[in-house]
Amino acid sequence: KIKDINPIVHHDIASDLRFVTLVSAFIPVIYLEYRPLEINLNNLETKHADICKLSFPDNHLECLSCLSVLEHIGLGRYGDELNPEGDLLAISELKRVLAFGGSLLLVVPIRYEPQLQFNAHRIYSHVQILDYFSELKLIEFALIPDDKKDGDIIHAPSDSLLKKQKMGAGCYWFEK
Repeated sequence: KIKDINPIVHHDIASDLRFVTLVSAFIPVIYLEYRPLEINLNNLETKHADICKLSFPDNHLECLSCLSVLEHIGLGRYGDELNPEGDLLAISELKRVLAFGGSLLLVVPIRYEPQLQFNAHRIYSHVQILDYFSELKLIEFALIPDDKKDGDIIHAPSDSLLKKQKMGAGCYWFEK
């Protein structure tokens, strides 16, 4: 999706290093992490950032990803402060810094009914994510189901398939 969007620079907040290093092979990436690592690769810059207090101006980032991160914010698992609403603060920041016309790629654990598994992660419902990001336009939604018998990636999954999930991966592409 990032290649399809083709931004001048892509910003990523704390997603898997394998992902950002791969993306940096074809798009310059600024990788923002609470606990930054020193990595020397062309097209990859790493910086410290707190997703709950991003240092960017409003409406600034053209393309932003946050993959399998949001569900951990505020639970203390990775050294962050305990805050039951940490994920909501992070969501507010993601929406704030995204430029008009900009793309947000988000992946979170998903099931039909939300669940908190302290201090590991939250599992969201599809309805919850749509509500939290209601100011943005949903461009695409796909599900990576937790049971491989259901397939690999399902675009436009049914409610019955969402009800079967214990912890599928909800993949969202939003635009502001």
